[in-house]
Amino acid sequence: MSQAAAHLSNDPVEQARRLLDRDDHSLQQLADAIGIGPHALLRRFRARFGLTPAEYRAQRRLQAFKRGLRAGADVTTALYDAGFGSPSRIYENGAARLGMTPARYRRGGEGETLRWTVIDTRLGHALIAVTARGVCAVSLGEDETTLEAELRAEFPHATLERVDAGADEFVAPRVRAVAEALQGRRLHGQLPLEVVGSAFQHKVWQALMRIPPGQTRSYGEIAAAIGAPRAVRAVARACAQNRLAVLVPCHRVIRSDGSLGGYRWGLPRKQALLAAEKADV
Repeated sequence: MSQAAAHLSNDPVEQARRLLDRDDHSLQQLADAIGIGPHALLRRFRARFGLTPAEYRAQRRLQAFKRGLRAGADVTTALYDAGFGSPSRIYENGAARLGMTPARYRRGGEGETLRWTVIDTRLGHALIAVTARGVCAVSLGEDETTLEAELRAEFPHATLERVDAGADEFVAPRVRAVAEALQGRRLHGQLPLEVVGSAFQHKVWQALMRIPPGQTRSYGEIAAAIGAPRAVRAVARACAQNRLAVLVPCHRVIRSDGSLGGYRWGLPRKQALLAAEKADV
């Protein structure tokens, strides 16, 4: 065994990762198995991989589930083979935030229904779209027609239904939550999201959602947090490809020199969002 391999085999964080690759373990079980305290393990694991042990295991199960679907297994078989005890478990512990639902994944988005609306905000128009599982798009702009065209381009195979902002009892509370976030206010409770992207994008977006309101991080700091310190440009691309303005707070990521960097919906909006959040802290 090489010196590098021997070092990895004795690394407690790497040992914890290997245990999670094989089976479910609680944080305490992992800590007991590798001989360090649970809080130290949590801190070191997140610093290394950009995820908590529970999030890492959820991602591994979801990846196994998708491999089963791609190999032709039916949904139920793929679920249980991946280690989900029941169909509902795929939506627990953040797993559903890592990708599409089973049917949507297999059909490439066909058969989905998106309900959407446009509201006026101090930042201009905001288009908000939701599926049955959560908010899937929040876009900002000056022209409603352009925002609708962008939504149809993002979800070309879905059925799109426009609704009045306050007329749909499912859509209305989600619209209110987005409106409050656009004013710089903190969200109370977890707003269900339908996040669609690559595994790398999900890691970046999850790191963004851990940035407290009123604070910022550099692209390099996000890259380091997800365990890919050299992937600064890829982090910037993932931020630019975010579909969920404010809810996945890419506006909280700036350049290392303190300048704002880019923003999909315009730098004046990014500056206004940061100022509003700092005023609310």
